[in-house]
Amino acid sequence: MALKGLKVIEMAGLAPTPLAGMILADFGASVVRVDRPHAPLMDHLTRHKRSVSVNLHHPEGTRIVHKLCNSADVLIEPYRPGVMEKLGLGPDELLKINPRLIYCRLTGFGQSGPLSQKAGHDINYVAISGVLSMLGRSSDRPFPPINLLADFAGGGVMCVLGILAALLERTVSQRGQVVDLAMVEGTAYLSSFLHASKRIMGIWTGIVVVSETNSLLEQTVSCLSTRLPWLQCSGRWCTLLSSLHHK
Repeated sequence: MALKGLKVIEMAGLAPTPLAGMILADFGASVVRVDRPHAPLMDHLTRHKRSVSVNLHHPEGTRIVHKLCNSADVLIEPYRPGVMEKLGLGPDELLKINPRLIYCRLTGFGQSGPLSQKAGHDINYVAISGVLSMLGRSSDRPFPPINLLADFAGGGVMCVLGILAALLERTVSQRGQVVDLAMVEGTAYLSSFLHASKRIMGIWTGIVVVSETNSLLEQTVSCLSTRLPWLQCSGRWCTLLSSLHHK
């Protein structure tokens, strides 16, 4: 396994943090999730993980996390800016204990800026990233793909990318660092092609699709408004796969 031997501490959270921990565990990392005592189990992305229940508001709980991080390679935390510092678990404290630690902070709006202390959800992050206006039909309200974009793609997956990049850099510097991952920025980064190609003629509008029988489908395809050529087959919606060949 590519990440065998990597030790990860995951502070319990919802959606993006558990996904990031699970991806690392799937590739061989040893992941320990730090849970709150008696907290309801909200994380269903527990594959290949171990867990420990720790009272972070008690000095002994802080000492336990310090001990875990002393030999860890990565810590992932999902709290608002300042929460880990109040618990005595901020990056300044933990990087003193373990200078090689990759300290990943996964939030909606990042560690600084006017929105950093605001609570939010996937749809808020997708909206501020500029992607929400591209989803759905142009004549209707936006239609986001549940919470896949910001929580899981712009959050969890981009978090893993940042961690792996930091681990690669550590092989040169021999030092850890803080990875500040904002779901708004991660989602905006994922949509780079959408923003860059909006003005290119023929990509998003004015496309005529021809079926294998060469009968024209009188429909303009627009991926920005998801006006795709839909067919209903046996009670389910299907899309057509174009097989145009230019000679």
